[in-house]
Amino acid sequence: MDPVRNPYAPGAGQRPPELAGRDGELASFDVLLERVARGRPERSVVLTGLRGVGKTVLLNALRSAAVRRGWGTGKLEARPDQSIRRPLAGALHLAVRELAGRHPDEAAHVLGVVKSFAQRAPGAKGRQWQPGIDVPAVVGRADSGDIEIDLVELLTDVAGLAGSSGHGVALFLDEMQDLAADDVSALCAACHEISQQDLPLVVVGAGLPHLPTVLSAAKSYSERLFRYARIDRLDRAAAEIALRAPARGEDADFTDDALDAMYEVTGGYPYFVQAYGKAAWDAAPRSPITARDVAVAAPEADHELAVGFFGSRYERATPAEREYLRAMADLAAHDGQGADAGSADATMDSSHTGDAAGGVPTAAVAESLGRPAQSLSPARDGLLKKGLVYSGQRGKIAFTVPHFGRYLLARE
Repeated sequence: MDPVRNPYAPGAGQRPPELAGRDGELASFDVLLERVARGRPERSVVLTGLRGVGKTVLLNALRSAAVRRGWGTGKLEARPDQSIRRPLAGALHLAVRELAGRHPDEAAHVLGVVKSFAQRAPGAKGRQWQPGIDVPAVVGRADSGDIEIDLVELLTDVAGLAGSSGHGVALFLDEMQDLAADDVSALCAACHEISQQDLPLVVVGAGLPHLPTVLSAAKSYSERLFRYARIDRLDRAAAEIALRAPARGEDADFTDDALDAMYEVTGGYPYFVQAYGKAAWDAAPRSPITARDVAVAAPEADHELAVGFFGSRYERATPAEREYLRAMADLAAHDGQGADAGSADATMDSSHTGDAAGGVPTAAVAESLGRPAQSLSPARDGLLKKGLVYSGQRGKIAFTVPHFGRYLLARE
């Protein structure tokens, strides 16, 4: 098979050639955009799921839908221990510029408010940071230094400009769980105010499965403020479309047995579908790609994932944190979630991953390591901050990366 014509794209946030299995989310967002444009009440959206399920890809697809309707859009990625002011100012700067054509004077005023908001972010060595916005800052608006007050004023003004232009504003926020607690609280308060005023601004956030808990801890009304959508792995039919449609676009195909084999090794996770699809294409001598070609390609795909997708994350962990991760994988396997995950013949099916879907008890991790639970808190907290694990429910801990337990057990 010609590697130049290989259609599969296993990249971080890179849109696959066929965005399969997400029609429901895309259709719902189209309805949301139309309702907001008509002045109908709607909630902002939060997408949650493990890493590798395509949240960022879907976020970008939703942004494209908003752009096609003439909305102003901006996107930012939250980072731990970073104030929201700078990235949010940059995102809204772009959104306002997209809306500026019909009302340039009002847009200039709103950009001045964005600049005031941004200038409250600390600069290097205590100096005031100067954003690249070529209008005077508006004094007395979004510049109090209180993030909740400032964010409410800022988003209200931006949404007002959108309403004047006959469109809306959509703000896309990736890795939302990494926002600081004060920023989460302020964002919820701002969304609450926007919804009460029926202003045409929506926030579309994406994050790990525990994001609803993060939002609920910030504001008790957040569970009514957002529409939550769980983004999961593809079912068998959608995974087949994700593989077969790009292949047929290049005058190639898979046999049915090959598609069965691909679903077994990928578990339906979109990133893995792309990674194994690429490897199977390169390994196959001709079309159609067979189950034997998949078997030949699997070790190459496994190696690439071990180095990049899994290995890069594992290397960030300290020795104590790695010990904690391994204990989690062992417990998941012993609970019947993947007893043979370390064997050479282990597949990436959910029953062989070494990943407990609901997580493992933190008390059991401590018991397996023969250590007091309190002494393991630094390792657990370090893994939480690095985004390698999450706590979806009290007393339990789970991997943020699908099949990470299988990878850890296979390192033996």
